[in-house]
Amino acid sequence: MAEPVLYSFRRCPYAMRARMALHVSGIEPDFREVVLRDKPHALLEVSPKGTVPVLVLPDGEVLEESLDIMKWSLTQNDPEDWLARKDDALIEANDGPFKHHLDRYKYETRHDSDPVEHRRAATEILARLEERLAQQPYLSGDRRGFTDIAIMPFVRQFAHADREWFFAQEWGHLIRWLEEIKASALFKGIMVKREQWKPASA
Repeated sequence: MAEPVLYSFRRCPYAMRARMALHVSGIEPDFREVVLRDKPHALLEVSPKGTVPVLVLPDGEVLEESLDIMKWSLTQNDPEDWLARKDDALIEANDGPFKHHLDRYKYETRHDSDPVEHRRAATEILARLEERLAQQPYLSGDRRGFTDIAIMPFVRQFAHADREWFFAQEWGHLIRWLEEIKASALFKGIMVKREQWKPASA
């Protein structure tokens, strides 16, 4: 069977979580690393909105949302039983309110926003993760699962916006959780650098 085609961008948190699900599932797609300022025509043909990740399945079906790519991957093979540890409410809080405040904290000029205000609002959401991680090693139990992988890339992005400030906070459990996933073979495996993909005829 032909392999699926994945359009991705290494530093995109949405693409990170999709790649982790594909990796743990043992699915090796045809990787096409995209430079966002130079999007290939092939990507725009299958997904006119031009965002990543995009997974083109062998039957031609196109998955344009990272959570859909995660679910599809794990439906094929879920060796760590991630789907059993999936908290939709927590993921929605991450993808909605937290991402809103993260963007306005990290990209204040683009959004003409007050970064301190949005950092404070995001911190309130992170405090809830800290509380949960004080009770258990991962967000949905004793082992990493869908929830952890869906949320971790965004917490990483928030942490890297001001590393000194972030790691000075009293978030011992959250920081341990973040650093543990960052140090995992899974995360390191999906963060390898790839050359920009160009079609063979280019």
